[in-house]
Amino acid sequence: MNKIILFIFCLVAFSSFTQAQDNVIDEVIWLVGDEAILRSDVENMRLNMQAEKQRIDGDPYCVLPEQMAIQKLYLHQAKLDSIDVQDSEVFREVEWRINKVIAQIGSREKMEEYFGKTTSAIREEWRQMVKEQITVREMQRKLIGKVKVTPADVRSYFNRIPQDSLPFIPTTVEVEIITLEPKIALEEIDDIKQRLREYTELVTSGKMGFSTLARMYSEDVESAKRGGELGFQGKGFLLPEFAAVAFELNDPKRVSRIVETEYGYHIIQLIEKRGDRINVRHILLKPRVTKDELAEATQRLDSVRTEILNNKFTFEEAATYISHDKDTRNNKGLLVNTVQLTQMETERTGTSRFEMEELPPEIGKAVYGMKVGDISQPFTLMNSKQKEVVAIVKLKSRSEGHKASLTEDYQSLKAIVEQIKREDILDKWLAKKQQDTYIRISENWKKCDFQSKGWVIE
Repeated sequence: MNKIILFIFCLVAFSSFTQAQDNVIDEVIWLVGDEAILRSDVENMRLNMQAEKQRIDGDPYCVLPEQMAIQKLYLHQAKLDSIDVQDSEVFREVEWRINKVIAQIGSREKMEEYFGKTTSAIREEWRQMVKEQITVREMQRKLIGKVKVTPADVRSYFNRIPQDSLPFIPTTVEVEIITLEPKIALEEIDDIKQRLREYTELVTSGKMGFSTLARMYSEDVESAKRGGELGFQGKGFLLPEFAAVAFELNDPKRVSRIVETEYGYHIIQLIEKRGDRINVRHILLKPRVTKDELAEATQRLDSVRTEILNNKFTFEEAATYISHDKDTRNNKGLLVNTVQLTQMETERTGTSRFEMEELPPEIGKAVYGMKVGDISQPFTLMNSKQKEVVAIVKLKSRSEGHKASLTEDYQSLKAIVEQIKREDILDKWLAKKQQDTYIRISENWKKCDFQSKGWVIE
């Protein structure tokens, strides 16, 4: 059932990426309540998933219509339960997807050529699709509610599993980090500001377009591919310093003053305002770190390491008071793992444990071979703001890969039991919904080994 739940999101996410095929003879193949599933819907989905190289487990002419039918059941229940999806949430997701596709294809023009539609038409077509996807997710959340798992539930699950079927828990580590950002020479900052002023003059004089300059010079790689365009955003989704200047803009022909953020220095041009959302272009330039500045920061951090080893202070104290990494500074340097749950959201797992491949490559390389308690030599890495920094790391703990045990892996086993309970709730709801809903499947589409066995077939 878990595969069904997860696949719904994948299915809906790409459902409109393929244009209707003129050579498909259409017919109603499923009827779910008063909602029809057409043969063309399935064929479009199949062709799109094929183009996207997405694997379909089973016969697509069985799997895909079943997933569409499940989606329609959730949407029907959401309507009955008055599940309300905010337009702002839909809008953000649509813009995220459009920007992602533009980045993959290379330009807005190529995207429009690929789909044979204008960006505004694509945006409007995807709006309803995204709204349905969010609605399904919210309906599932409401049905599941808050799942409670007791220690007795976990023990019962563990005791039922044959020893040779116990889940394998991969090697995980906990890592603490201290970073220092090299000092930037004032001459470098002045040079960057002068370049941005020159770009502004080129735009205001009409000699070059802002988007052309962004493609040529902006160091925000992804937006540079789109001529610096960020897509519609609310204030809360932009850096405060950036948002303060961007939302002051009213004339699309003008260029903002220079804005400093943690990423570097920007100039901004307004494209369009829509209520509390704004679409702008920007050009980002990042100060360069010289070898001497990098060497100085490395030497400083090496001195910190030496003092930690000489027990002048602890690694955790140094991380709290010295580290420039604000994401870990208040956590005594401890890195926290994150995981992307769906295309709609990114949430913290609540764990500090990483599988080795989940660590940033530079950190993974430093940690590999270290013993618990060891502190690495200083090394350089690109931080989350794409700035070159110097870092040292401490291996706080390591748990070698092993078959799950109740004492060592209680939390992992608890998560498995929680997921089983969620799936069981949705399985039971689906079975009842199938019985309560009029469902008709065309004769030629009945001969399937459906994942859900509760479909009422006439």
